[in-house]
Amino acid sequence: MRYCRLGNTELNLSVVGLGGWALGGGYDWGSIDFTDVQNTVCAALDSGINLIDTAPVYGNSEEVLGRALAGRRREVILSTKCGLIKNGSWTDHDLRPHTIQTQLETSLKNLKTDYIDVYFIHYLDPRVPWQTALETLVKLKGQGKIRSIGVCNVPSAILEPMAATGQIDCVQDELSLLRPQKGLAALRVCQAHCLGFMAYGPLCGGILSGKYKQAPNLRRADARNYFYKCYRGENFEQAKQTVAHVANLAAQKGVFSSQIALAWVLAQRGVTCALTGARTPQQAQQNAHAAELNLSAEELCSLQP
Repeated sequence: MRYCRLGNTELNLSVVGLGGWALGGGYDWGSIDFTDVQNTVCAALDSGINLIDTAPVYGNSEEVLGRALAGRRREVILSTKCGLIKNGSWTDHDLRPHTIQTQLETSLKNLKTDYIDVYFIHYLDPRVPWQTALETLVKLKGQGKIRSIGVCNVPSAILEPMAATGQIDCVQDELSLLRPQKGLAALRVCQAHCLGFMAYGPLCGGILSGKYKQAPNLRRADARNYFYKCYRGENFEQAKQTVAHVANLAAQKGVFSSQIALAWVLAQRGVTCALTGARTPQQAQQNAHAAELNLSAEELCSLQP
């Protein structure tokens, strides 16, 4: 495993992190047994992964991670988020100061910890100025409840003035071979302000692993059905071309397709780490080994859409 400093913080992150969304099961990803969660988390940590990312809206991810990390909390750089509230089948935005504080206290309880290493604004709230939300996080940082501040999914036009305040430490945004332009604007802001960058969705929900030979019949509520836009119709057919390029290079190098896709993300200038989901120990181990893979400039170009 390789490790990288998160912006100007004192945190050294594994370049491959474990994303907790799928571990939360629920509407988005279906049920998962706690024993599988525990074994997957342990396999990730034993493989050198030290970053685990979650959020209150990721099913019951925080609760199961709190149980799975019993006795190993000090080995982990733990990140979670605020700003989204589940309201039945709906998800609402809420970055009011009281809500942020309440969400943080709930996350601390669920994760069985007294501090969060990286606390993210999940999405901006159109009803609350981002300055107000940042002021709240700065106060919580001063209380020692969070160690660093991050923002997710922020348009670059807003991210630039946010970064200029000097109050944020890192950014989380989507970046993958299937959506190579998605996070590039945010990456440029991060480089200009020495911020860390966590890339999520590097496998687009698993499609870049090559596991889907035809468009899957997904539940309507499945996250791959609404969050990632490459599992249906023409989008799936277009994605298959990139998936084939990845598979061909993986076969040449004797590695897994998922490792090639992750290595491409990690090769992008300014990326601190790639967050990828896993539901089995084997998947966690495979993802971790992507940190050892270096792609040549020619190989990287061959993967470009």
